Amino acid sequence: MTFARTRLAALVATALAALLVTGGQPAMAAKEAPLPAAFDRAAAEHDVPRDLLVALGYAETHLDGHDGKPSASNGYGLMHLVSNPAAHTLEKAAELTKLPVGKLRADDEANILGGAAVLRSYADELGLDEAARKDAGRWYQAVAKYGNASSPELARLYADAVYELLGLGLEARGVTVKPQEVTADRGAYAKARDLSAQAEALSPDYPPASWVAASSSNYTVSSRESSYAIDRVVIHVTQGSYAGTISWFQNPSAQVSAHYVVKSSNGAITQMVRDKDIAWHAGNWTYNTRSIGIEHEGFVSDASWFTDAMYRASAALTRYVCDKYGIPKDRTHIIGHNQVPGATHTDPGSHWNWTTYMNYVTGGTTPPAWTTTVDNATAGQFTASANWGTSSYSSQRNGADYRFATPVSSSDVAWFQADIPSAGTYKVEVWYPADPGYNSSAPYIVATSSGNQTVYVDQRSGGGAWRTIGSFSLAAGTQNVVGVSRWTAGTGYVIADAVRISR
Repeated sequence: MTFARTRLAALVATALAALLVTGGQPAMAAKEAPLPAAFDRAAAEHDVPRDLLVALGYAETHLDGHDGKPSASNGYGLMHLVSNPAAHTLEKAAELTKLPVGKLRADDEANILGGAAVLRSYADELGLDEAARKDAGRWYQAVAKYGNASSPELARLYADAVYELLGLGLEARGVTVKPQEVTADRGAYAKARDLSAQAEALSPDYPPASWVAASSSNYTVSSRESSYAIDRVVIHVTQGSYAGTISWFQNPSAQVSAHYVVKSSNGAITQMVRDKDIAWHAGNWTYNTRSIGIEHEGFVSDASWFTDAMYRASAALTRYVCDKYGIPKDRTHIIGHNQVPGATHTDPGSHWNWTTYMNYVTGGTTPPAWTTTVDNATAGQFTASANWGTSSYSSQRNGADYRFATPVSSSDVAWFQADIPSAGTYKVEVWYPADPGYNSSAPYIVATSSGNQTVYVDQRSGGGAWRTIGSFSLAAGTQNVVGVSRWTAGTGYVIADAVRISR
């Protein structure tokens, strides 16, 4: 998790003048405006931090408006303005911007303006004044409300995903957000259960997963396998975000559910319906009774959601389910939603790589892979000054102990060294124990082939598991690859525990 304190630069009035018509109403161009300009305009018009607005949109849709087609929860556009029995942010955006609902649905620029207007209205409800609005961290509770979550825990999960993107940085459809420090003010949500923490609310059927129950209105209680044999796994794509899908399955009006939901960025898994019960996912009662349904965060039309982390985590789950219930690991028994008889859905779609997925399920050959794990106790591969203490306080640690230090205005980096076999792109993951007293914005430095890159991680939550901080171009050879710096505006001990580097 990544947070950083950032200040928006002063906005140039002459740039705004070209974008506004007399009376201050938005001037919609005949063609879709480039997204960077659209985000700049919306942020300026509604006094919303631009990078936060982008991160929110990316968390929802990867900045894809999907040609005005609705998500599974009836959300529209790249800012996911929702119109369903439980949420009406689309209508709220129309009221605030005076733009037609149809335009808000289908026009990217209008949709971004609508999302910014809704987010600003939530900030106003919180009482954020002009000075407070310049601090992206103060918007946390407004972001949490924007997600239309069904519980404080899900609201925190949603907001944390947005703030994680600020720390990691992103680049999509010509829009760039650089990694930055933001200290998120969670307010009341600080007391909400952290669903990303492995130690809490574990799945009753698949130990690596978390547990969040779907509404009892969205599945059928049963006693499988005595009542029905389980002989299929059905692969779905959510047509929405991870947190949004979990929240939707908790909504009684959804009338839909799945047994498991898998997150795109890091492969986190949440179970929502017990294996013994019948989730309503296949659109075919017979297949519902005989199958386990697995939803994957993303949209069918956008391949960017289908990450290697998602494939590997989902395949491990499918392999576990197949072994548990004696299901053959083949494409007759592991199927897409589109293969269910009578299906009207097309997921997982043409971008889903069945070859890679089934290789991971069966343990067959895959493209050449390499991975290495370096712990703070790995001989000859970890270096830190005497300012870094050693602790075994947290049970979430990797190995016997971990290192800790107080923040200072100097780097004093603790380095993890690795022997990179060849130049190329590698995934970097970090492990740390989480604690409220640990750092809200710990700087992880990755020594890439083009220079150091910094990613900020909130070590107060999400610990006790591998956390992906990004993919980076690394040079070949033995070198310091990942460092943890003490130079941060965040509060609390900075932790250096372990890193994993994979090709």
